[in-house]
Amino acid sequence: MTIRKTLVGAFLLVSLIPATLLTWVAFVNTRRAMRAEIEQTLRVQAVGVSADVDKMLFERLQNAVTWSHMQVMQEIRVRDIDKRLSAFLAQLKTGYQNVYQNLYCTDRHDRVVASNSPAAIGERLASPPASAIGALPGGQASIVLPGRGSGAGSIAYIRARIPNHFGIGSVGRLVLAFRWRQISEILDQAGTGGRMVAVLDSHGRMVAGSRVLRRRGLVMTHHLKLWLAHLTDNGVVVLKGGPLHVSRVIVGFSRSRGYGAFAGLNWMTLVIEPVDQALRPVHRLAVLFLVLLLATLAIATWASLWVGNSIARPIVALTTFTRRFRADKILPPAPQASRNEVGELTSAFVETVGDLDRARQNLVRASRFAMMGEMAVVMAHELRTPLGILRSSSQILQKEAALSEEGRELVGFIESETERLNRLVSGMLDSVRPRAPVFRMTDVHGLLHNCVVMLLARTEKSRIRIEESLDSPNPYCECDPEQMTQVFLNLVMNAVQAVSENGRVSVRTRSVPGRLIVEVADNGPGIPEEDYAKIFESLFHKREGGIGLGLVVVQQIVAAHGGDVTVGRSVLGGAEFRVALPLRQGRPT
Repeated sequence: MTIRKTLVGAFLLVSLIPATLLTWVAFVNTRRAMRAEIEQTLRVQAVGVSADVDKMLFERLQNAVTWSHMQVMQEIRVRDIDKRLSAFLAQLKTGYQNVYQNLYCTDRHDRVVASNSPAAIGERLASPPASAIGALPGGQASIVLPGRGSGAGSIAYIRARIPNHFGIGSVGRLVLAFRWRQISEILDQAGTGGRMVAVLDSHGRMVAGSRVLRRRGLVMTHHLKLWLAHLTDNGVVVLKGGPLHVSRVIVGFSRSRGYGAFAGLNWMTLVIEPVDQALRPVHRLAVLFLVLLLATLAIATWASLWVGNSIARPIVALTTFTRRFRADKILPPAPQASRNEVGELTSAFVETVGDLDRARQNLVRASRFAMMGEMAVVMAHELRTPLGILRSSSQILQKEAALSEEGRELVGFIESETERLNRLVSGMLDSVRPRAPVFRMTDVHGLLHNCVVMLLARTEKSRIRIEESLDSPNPYCECDPEQMTQVFLNLVMNAVQAVSENGRVSVRTRSVPGRLIVEVADNGPGIPEEDYAKIFESLFHKREGGIGLGLVVVQQIVAAHGGDVTVGRSVLGGAEFRVALPLRQGRPT
């Protein structure tokens, strides 16, 4: 992949990923807020409609109970001979305009004795069972709801017993033919914009419905009975809309709370809206957000192409220059350098390439010397073991009683020559193997601070910051100060060499029971996990110019102190070496 494509892709990712995430988060939050607002509106509307229905029913029931106790109602006893009761009922109907279709007073055999309509006198009214009974402080009245298919002009009958003022029992009943469409009109006012409003009795029968439900013939049916199991007092719920021939609906519901002294009829008012319709504003919002995202994509693509080409052009020229140099081994004409960091890089690179040929011969010679040095170290290290075996073997042979004098002399030669070779090998390994430690109580914080101070000249030149966080409450432990200085200096030096200019190195201490922990971390490239197991092996190194013996010495010294050293990844992003030292030697930790 070319640098131009990489830059364009990077710019697109940097711009589009946050834009997409922000757009998505904004859309999700807005959708959630809009849905919550819709559900709250449905719930509040259900409570309001339920209160209006309760108020309407209270007024009608209150009329029936109040009128049934009036003195004029006693005219039923003499069958309203002077027609005063009928005139009174006619006045009530006129006063309430279109609330009541007819008002009747019947005797105990349900025969009409008085009415606002003279033609009805003498007729026998049907007496179906009550659909609901409303209790008020002055008495109670029953409601007989319209039958199924009664239409918009359906009539509900409110019946109240007329007490006998001159004896016990009742003298008849007051029957109010209530225009049920007044309840439907309340529901129609709320059922706008595609919403449907229904009132269910305690048995799940829809006793009233808005216009859409009436047109579908659902009023006075039990189609929504199964919904009652999901409805409690008041709230909002999402249900399957099978009875209404839609997939899902949002239902705001409220149970009848009554009005004043009227406790209500335990009916449930539902405000129903199909989910697709309710979330239509959310869908429009999604389209708007998508359009904005596409516009952002177009602008980001144009900007990424322009910026990518501007940055990549000098780099492409420098790449062409490098390829020609590698192919021809002759320095080609230098590309035109711009007046920015890339131009400085181009000039520096051209100068560097000019120095490469001169440095190549020096590098070959230095490589040869380095190889010879490494081979000498390896040979010295490998010779030490067989020399030890030879010396031990000669000492054992000297103890043999059957060994001749000549044999003892030869064994003496072996031991003396082995000792001489051992001194030669020891001289070669002095730089990579520490001597036996001399333990004394030492302030480790002081050793660490001295190591940092010794490296100040190098770190200040490279603008590398070494942070000391020496937080251990007890920095004293038994160790060899000289050897531990070598350990800490080696670790801090490695960290300084691992970071680039303006890098960070952290030196921290902390305590665990019986041990002092020293941690040296950096923000360099770090060490791959697959190299953790090999990092302390001889001659294993990743840094250019290293010989792979420094960490071997560190491990050996720490082990000689009864501690351990491990490597891992630091919180700064680079490598972290952790040294654990016992506070006391010769004691369990």
